[in-house]
Amino acid sequence: MTRQMWIYLGIVCFLSFFTYFYRYDQPKAVYWDENYHIAAAQKYLNGVYFMEPHPPLGKLLIALGEAVVDANPGNDDNFIGTDYGKDFPADFSFVGYRLFPALLAWLTAPLFFFIFLRLTKNPLQSTLLSFFYIFDTALIVHLRGAMLEGALLFFSTALTLAFLILIDEMLSKRAFLWASVAFGALFACIMTTKVLGLIFILFVPYILWKLWPNRERILKFLVAAGWSFFLVYCSVWYIHFANGKTVNPSLPDQGYYQASNQYKQILTARKTAAIGAFPILLRDHLKFLRHYEKGAPRLDLCKPDENGSPWYMWPLGGRTINYRWETPNGSAYRYLYLVPNPVIWFAAFAAVLGSLALLLVNCIASLKEPLRQRNLLLFLSALYLSYLIAVSTIDRVMYLYHFFTPLLISFLLVPLFIQNMQKIGRVTLTEAHRTFGILVLAGLVLVSYYVYRPFSSYEPLTKGQVERRAILPVWELTCIGCNKTSSLVVPRN
Repeated sequence: MTRQMWIYLGIVCFLSFFTYFYRYDQPKAVYWDENYHIAAAQKYLNGVYFMEPHPPLGKLLIALGEAVVDANPGNDDNFIGTDYGKDFPADFSFVGYRLFPALLAWLTAPLFFFIFLRLTKNPLQSTLLSFFYIFDTALIVHLRGAMLEGALLFFSTALTLAFLILIDEMLSKRAFLWASVAFGALFACIMTTKVLGLIFILFVPYILWKLWPNRERILKFLVAAGWSFFLVYCSVWYIHFANGKTVNPSLPDQGYYQASNQYKQILTARKTAAIGAFPILLRDHLKFLRHYEKGAPRLDLCKPDENGSPWYMWPLGGRTINYRWETPNGSAYRYLYLVPNPVIWFAAFAAVLGSLALLLVNCIASLKEPLRQRNLLLFLSALYLSYLIAVSTIDRVMYLYHFFTPLLISFLLVPLFIQNMQKIGRVTLTEAHRTFGILVLAGLVLVSYYVYRPFSSYEPLTKGQVERRAILPVWELTCIGCNKTSSLVVPRN
């Protein structure tokens, strides 16, 4: 890397430090799913057996943070008898539990820089495009908490970078091997964090297509990626099983969580670390995931306190979620609100629509100039749509943060779409024009971030200030004490 690129990378790391990692322990109060994940982390810290609706890696990292920091010495067993922690002690510290989610969220920014660098070959453009991740209010609010998405998006972004490296035709044999190993390991990390990451399996056929007809590289990729996936996937689950030796009868099903008789015998004998027991333990845990999903509630927009939203509202930011609020002086409220940075979300959605339009026109009629990186543009657009189509078939209630994965994919379509903009009116666009356009867009991102920052930094807002920021009805952004009006449901009189 040149000195110039190191400077740009340093700028990205510096800015993202202050949005994602600086004072990540604030607010010093639990919000959203932290009640569940901190309770799970404490079970790991105390060797208590449990099952959960998500794979274990995200929660293991939350527990590891507390084990490293030990910010609550002698006070790490508050919630080992429940799956939902509440009544947190007044002096409870979140420094350890939020450490790795916030740290990985911060480190995702430089990964985006390298991704954009591969797409644009321009360090300045890559830095400015990284603002899409660095200054998004919704991502900042959610990823700083002791939740799973910080790890999920880090691994997803790293996997995307490995994917772009693998499809580079100029890649050396040694670099190809290591990229293949990293690809398999990162995909395993995704699949042991959240099952929605399965969408990235679509990277594999595209890589194989790009490698064809080089059979040697295809075989090397399948073997290296396959083995690294297997080893990491099994290792994460093994750590989860080996740690859970103590049954707490105050937990569901007298502490057994629908375990089979075989699993119960293994727990009684305290042989959860035995390699021979691994297939049985994995089978039961995967069955529990399906069992939990069947019992999960469905979206009900008629409920006054429903926070879920249908998938087709997500690209525009609907519906926002008020994670936490309090009033410091009785006249204004502090909010921790899952609200998009509108410039980022609208620009990313426009890039999706623009990319689809370009691809459609290219199919119907011949363009004067061929599309740049056409195959990658087509693939990423299809990946975005595939995620939404897959999610549309899920019956259980889903939330706005389930859109984070396609949101990050749409960020990649922004530079690809801009590269394929040849003219605006009679002006033929040059690289300097495109850089200037990205610079203007980055400036708008910063202005919008300044306007919506109170929702992520827990700063007081009056009723009027909240209402002025509610620019779209589909957001259903509502101040405390105000009537929430649904954009989809009209109550009966």
